[in-house]
Amino acid sequence: MCNLYSMTTSQQAIREIAGAMNDRAGNLPPFPAILPDHAAPIVRDRPPGRELTMARWGMPSPAFALKGRNCDPGVTNVRNLKSPHWRRWLGVEHRCVAPFTSFAENEQLPDGSRPPVWFALDETRPLAFFAGIWTRWTSVRKVREGETTNDVFAFLTTEPNGFIGSIHPKAMPAILTTREEIDLWMTAPIEEALKLQRPLADGALTIVGRGGKKDEGGLAA
Repeated sequence: MCNLYSMTTSQQAIREIAGAMNDRAGNLPPFPAILPDHAAPIVRDRPPGRELTMARWGMPSPAFALKGRNCDPGVTNVRNLKSPHWRRWLGVEHRCVAPFTSFAENEQLPDGSRPPVWFALDETRPLAFFAGIWTRWTSVRKVREGETTNDVFAFLTTEPNGFIGSIHPKAMPAILTTREEIDLWMTAPIEEALKLQRPLADGALTIVGRGGKKDEGGLAA
């Protein structure tokens, strides 16, 4: 599961490619490492128009996963969309995209270590997007915070292509690379939109780094 990614491009590029007319994200710094339950940029459709904003990474966990726990940091990756828990958030009002420039999957090595391997569309780390869902939710994310209300999100995963599967055989994110795919995910009937929950072709991604908890290679010199 992808639990680490980076987003180091400009917010103007995000707005232009995703068609976000409103920007509520503030002055975005580069994000060489985005971790679960951290704030990250998303693009969503709202009544005033499509907007760029911030949300915490991690949708509400299913009830069975919360037994015996006193907090819920959230679920970062969503795959089984037939589950009633996730179906309630598949309408267009809850769909979003999360911009990224690279993402990491852990490689299982013979010595038992699991270093991250960083993937991007190519060595220049062009902007792409994860297909995601979001909601506004009140819960205890961290015990020390107590109960809070947050906009939260997660992105879809799917079976890996052969390239990703050689490193991480369980799953890969559902990735959108064009404005047309973004619009389809954000606005189409769910039966059409879910055709985007598919692996990219094997030649669509490249390895841009190994090891390290950040993708520093995506930062401008």
